[in-house]
Parts: sequence; C-alpha cells; structure tokens
Amino acid sequence: MDASDLIVAYLESIGVEHVFGIPGGAVEPLYNAMARSERRGGLRHVLARHESGAAFMADGYARETGRLGVCVATSGPGATNLLTGVACAHDNGVPMLVITGQPPLPSFGKGALQESACTGINTVGMFRHCTRYNSLVSHPEQLEHKLVSALMQAYQMPQGPAHLSIPLDVLRSPIDRAPQAYDLNSLLMRKADLVDEAAVRRLAAELGQVRRPVFLIGGGCGDAIEEVLALVELTDAQFLCTPDGKGFINPRHRRFRGVFGFGGHASAEAVLRSEPELVLAFGTRLGEWNSGGWCEAVLNSRMVHIDSCDENLMRSPMARMHLHGRLKAVCERLVQVVRETATARPAVPIKSEQQDPQAMLQAPEMFNSDAGPIKPQRLMRELSERCPANTRFVADTGNSTAWAVHYLQPHDRRLLRVGQPVSEAANERRSGTASWLRVTMDFAPMGWAIGASIGIARANPRCPVVCITGDGSYLMNGQEITVAAQEQLPVVFVVLNDRALGMVRHGQRLAGAESIGHQLPAVDFRLMAAAMDIPGFVIRSPEDFEQLDFAAVLRRKGPTLLDVRVDPDEVPPLNVRMKALRAAP
Repeated sequence: MDASDLIVAYLESIGVEHVFGIPGGAVEPLYNAMARSERRGGLRHVLARHESGAAFMADGYARETGRLGVCVATSGPGATNLLTGVACAHDNGVPMLVITGQPPLPSFGKGALQESACTGINTVGMFRHCTRYNSLVSHPEQLEHKLVSALMQAYQMPQGPAHLSIPLDVLRSPIDRAPQAYDLNSLLMRKADLVDEAAVRRLAAELGQVRRPVFLIGGGCGDAIEEVLALVELTDAQFLCTPDGKGFINPRHRRFRGVFGFGGHASAEAVLRSEPELVLAFGTRLGEWNSGGWCEAVLNSRMVHIDSCDENLMRSPMARMHLHGRLKAVCERLVQVVRETATARPAVPIKSEQQDPQAMLQAPEMFNSDAGPIKPQRLMRELSERCPANTRFVADTGNSTAWAVHYLQPHDRRLLRVGQPVSEAANERRSGTASWLRVTMDFAPMGWAIGASIGIARANPRCPVVCITGDGSYLMNGQEITVAAQEQLPVVFVVLNDRALGMVRHGQRLAGAESIGHQLPAVDFRLMAAAMDIPGFVIRSPEDFEQLDFAAVLRRKGPTLLDVRVDPDEVPPLNVRMKALRAAP
C-alpha cells in the first residue's frame, strides 16, 4: 500500500462512491489507486470537462446524499480551476474533500511545470480563504493525520470544503505500518444531540401565549422538516420559506404563505409586515437573498432564531432569543414539550385556508398564458405539471433562480408525519437531506446548476433531474452535458434562451442604468446537443410541449436538452436584488 491507496481506503470506509475530477501527472498515483479500487467494486471516477465542473458535481453529489463530495485536480491551473466551485461549497455549507497535486518536493523553487507551492503560484494560500481546513502534506508521515483532520473538519458545523495539496512523491510513498489507524466511522459519528431544555421550554411557553405564530423555513431544515411542519399544525402557525428552503416544503400546503427573499412572493413579506407576535426562523443564514435584502420585517426583536451553526446565529443579534442545536433534535423536543403543555383552546381557522397557490404569484396571467414566444412563467407551469414527484429541480444563478423560486409549483410533495414508518415511495420523494429544488445562495456562480445536476443524478440515478439554466450559463459550462451522456444519467437540461445575460439586462432596465454587456448571439442549442449525439428540442410555445413526449424524455437513460425560446421582455421577480443594490452607498 502506498499513500494514495491509503486515501482511497479511507474514502471507501466512509461510503464515498464517486470521485469527480480531471487527471494529471501530479496526481497520477492517486488515479492509479482509484483504478485499483474501481476494479474491485469500490470508488468510481467521473471525468469532468473542466475542474470547476468537477467541484460543482461534488457539490451536487453531497447535497443529494448528505455524504462527502470529493473532487480531484492536478497542480497549478487544475487547482485554480477548482476555486470557484470550492468557494461556492464553502459559502453554502457543503461538505467536500478537495485534493490537488504538486510537483515532487525536491523540485520546489526550481520552476517545475505547474508548480503551485509557496515558491510558485501558491494555491494552498488561495484555498485558505474558502475552506474549513487547508494544508500542504509535506511528508508521508503527515498524510494520515492530515487526511483524517480534513475529513473531520469538512463534517463539523459549519460544514464545508477541506483541501489537501499533496506532492507527487508523497502520493507515491509506501506505507510501512498497518493502514487506517483511525476509525473514521466512529470519529465522524454524530455525537449525542445536546438540547437546551430550558430554552426549549421557554420557547414552548411563548408559543402557548401567542396566536398564530409565523415560521420561516430555511435551507438548513432538511432533516428536520417533518418536525417543523408538525409544529405548524400544533401551534396553528402560518409558514414561509427562504429560496433555498422551498425544496423542503409543499408549495400547495394550505398554510404556506410564500417564499420570502430573492424571487419571493409579496404575500410572504405581507405576513411579516403584519407584525406577528412571534416569528421562528429555522435553519437560515439570513444573508441577502434569504433575508429579503436584510429586511427589517424579519430582522427584529420578534424573531427567534433556531440553528445548528454558530455563524448563522451571529447574523441575528437583534433576535429576542437564540436556540442553538441540531435542528432535528431541537424540533423533536419542542414538539414533545408543546404537546405536553398545550391548553385546550379552540383553533382559530386561518383565512383562505385552502387558498389557490396561483394567488400569490406576481403574474398569474402569464403562468397560464398560451402566447408565443413562451413565457418563462408558463414554462415553470409546464415543468411543475409534467415532472413526477421524485424529480430534483436545480436552478442556476440569475433569472433561472428567480423564475423557479417564484413559479415552480410541483404536485404531490407529501411529507411523512412524525413517527410514521418510512416507505420506499416516501424515500423516492425525499432521501436524507435531499430537496426537490436546489439553488445556491450568497456565493452564486453561473453554471453551478449544470455540474450540480450531474452530481445529483450520479448520486441517485433513479430520480429524474431537471436543470433550469440560462443561455449565458450554458455557454460557460454547457460542455459538462457530455458527462451526463457518458454516464447515461437522466438529466433534462432546460436552457432559457433569450439571447442575453437576462438578470443583467433586466437589472439595468429596472435600475435605470446604461444598457451594456448583456447581449449574446443567437445560438441553436439543439444543434450543439446533436453534435454530441444528445437529443434536443426547440420549444417556442406551449403547443411545442404538447407535441413533446415528456414522459419519454424523463425515462431516457441519458441527458436531453430543451432549447426554450422564452419571451425576453418578461421581467423576473428581482425585487430583493434591486432593493439591495439601491441601498448600497
């Protein structure tokens, strides 16, 4: 066994199934070890087309499975190409192991090809700013300890990427002693959940004194959503969600009042501006996009912030109360205490209990429009109605996120009751921390959804994946569609083709700024797909959807591209972004 075999053995021991990357001379021993693992049924390597795509795929894989995403690149430009994807994972709390190569140690400082140590282009220094753990392994004796440290840091709260830069000669080094001295499964096992009993009882008492509290469900609620919705029923609450929390809820739930934040609904902000007595914010970072541009309607003394991450809680100093702990454990205990202390008071029915979900939309008439070119709103309706319950939607940065967050309303997003046995059908709908809509907050790179959708599909090929992206994003990262073809993954790439960087174009118009730098050429993305032996279709109107066998598209073992010629004049709901830009000094 050499050092590379040791790395692979540790990854196998914690259940990692796929590694995403691009090989090179500086990481050749690691690829040799992965090849040996693959022959015995272990790790499988997925070859990306660009290193940023590999990081985005590892991100999607981690979000779908709840396990570690792993990406690998060679030294120099291979490492720097990873940076954007790693930074995105860092800002979105995605656990990831990033391995990059280096030339052999004796060549440091001599101008070796793609040297990226402290004597060259210092990639270790670059990764320091976007990782939870970051180190150069300068001696074989360091490898095992630093590898285990990196894995533990990636999983600790707040989760995020850990980076190891390993020279070629270290990767080749033999391991003389017994391998795997650490029991990683024991070290990474979730410790007993500590719940602040006094804080839970205080919050339960407050919930018992208020009429109709409001819950704000954030992107950190994946494993606790059943308990949060049980609290909705127990406390007669209304609930909202952040853009990254929408994928955990049923947008047709009778007590859902809309998305608060980027791409959100006026109905959600209206609920908060009605000054409810108590607002419980679950698992949200309260950044620009998921706080309505730091809106005072939520950031006030009526808010209770419940989160497992210290960094998130530090963003709400104005909150009347903070409750720190793993969300599932906290909410389970809160459900128990609320049930124990509930008084026999008659429930007051919420107005419009069975409200039409279209009522909260910014332009419901466009949601139902038969006009051509097809309205982006109508496109979201078609996707909502035609995709099965286990579909994973992934929306790219820009207009794609705004349209999806505001208008996607898929059917049959049922959730289990607390304590109900989990059936296979339920697992099809939601597994682990998986959600039906994935978006990226804060650090939001264009093209992320293209790679992430492939990582999701590789992690769970039983579920169709729909990637909603723009023509600008596709021209950046669209080559990764060939990975989905090579891996035979059921991903539908929906390209919103408006011949522009749409968010820039509309943002300039709304701000009264100069119109510059958003024009794109007319591109037939169907023909690009055909050149890659991938089926593609042009969608110009709702009638084109009627002629398309969409069920067959979703069943196909491999990707399909839909070149959707959307109406470029439809303005997406960019309210939060415009508000933040106008407020900038």
